[in-house]
Amino acid sequence: MTEQTIKVVIVDDHQVVIDGFMARLQLEPDIDVIGTASNGIEALEVISQLDPDVILMDISMPIMNGIDATAQIKKQYPDAKVLMLTMHDNREYIMKVMQVGAMGYMLKEISAEKMVQAIKTVNQGSTYFCETTSQTIFTQAATPIAAPEVNPLSRREEGILKHVAQGLSSKQIAKALDISYRTVETHRQNIKHKLDLHSTAELAKYALEKGLVD
Repeated sequence: MTEQTIKVVIVDDHQVVIDGFMARLQLEPDIDVIGTASNGIEALEVISQLDPDVILMDISMPIMNGIDATAQIKKQYPDAKVLMLTMHDNREYIMKVMQVGAMGYMLKEISAEKMVQAIKTVNQGSTYFCETTSQTIFTQAATPIAAPEVNPLSRREEGILKHVAQGLSSKQIAKALDISYRTVETHRQNIKHKLDLHSTAELAKYALEKGLVD
């Protein structure tokens, strides 16, 4: 492996997808897949151990999705270069991805040639959006957007609510966000009080209705 080799980690919850991406990239002499993960939590562990140049990140995954994982990665490793790989071609996902700091967005159906181009582009510090994604951004940009509702929750509370809705326990949330179990429990009680909700099921329903989870 030369100094110019781009070290890549692939994060996806389907092994067949990981195998397919690895098969595409193993023919590239200047790209080396050094690790894989099947969800956002695993991704954080793998990244901390291997220090990749580029992270190919799926969006829809169990335990921790790609958007939340990217937010955590950028918080812990501000210089990390995350390139989203997904089947979702809609503006809402694209905007969320940009907000959490990903540097690119492309569909899984992308050609091997374009995938390599995307990895190299992002590795150089530039952003990359595949042609389909770019068209989606521009064609849907003119769609009127309703004024957002006032959100009673803080950013931290909203993040914890997302994890609750995804089925994580307070212990798992504490580990994912690198905060104490007691802090998570305090936030959960505050969330219930602010929203006048009394069970985990009600919290999950609220998160789904507000579009906080996929």
